[in-house]
Amino acid sequence: QVQLVESGGGLVQPGGSLRLSCAASGSIFSINAMGWYRQAPGKERELVAAITRGGSTDYADSVKGRFTIFRDNAKNTVYLQMNSLKPEDTAVYYCRITDYNHYVGGMHYWGKGTLVTVSS
Repeated sequence: QVQLVESGGGLVQPGGSLRLSCAASGSIFSINAMGWYRQAPGKERELVAAITRGGSTDYADSVKGRFTIFRDNAKNTVYLQMNSLKPEDTAVYYCRITDYNHYVGGMHYWGKGTLVTVSS
């Protein structure tokens, strides 16, 4: 079993910045993809950013140029640097990882979520 612990959420004014962290621990085989999703009130959960073990990234159009995803493989940790935050970025942000076991394939894990509120 793998556990994910997220941190860094909170209240910030429009135009401000936050950095989210997600650390994986437990029975890890080999972490491949890591990513951040978010869910705003009344909306479905959506992909914000994802990163492969080799460093390839993908971003939602709404956050391109403002958010940056990066990872520290030695620490099994993924980060989301959020700059120029807008009120519409307000959501619960969830960390997701894929742990790969050669015999059973990929296993997906979710964090419990951290709330980001952008408001003046």
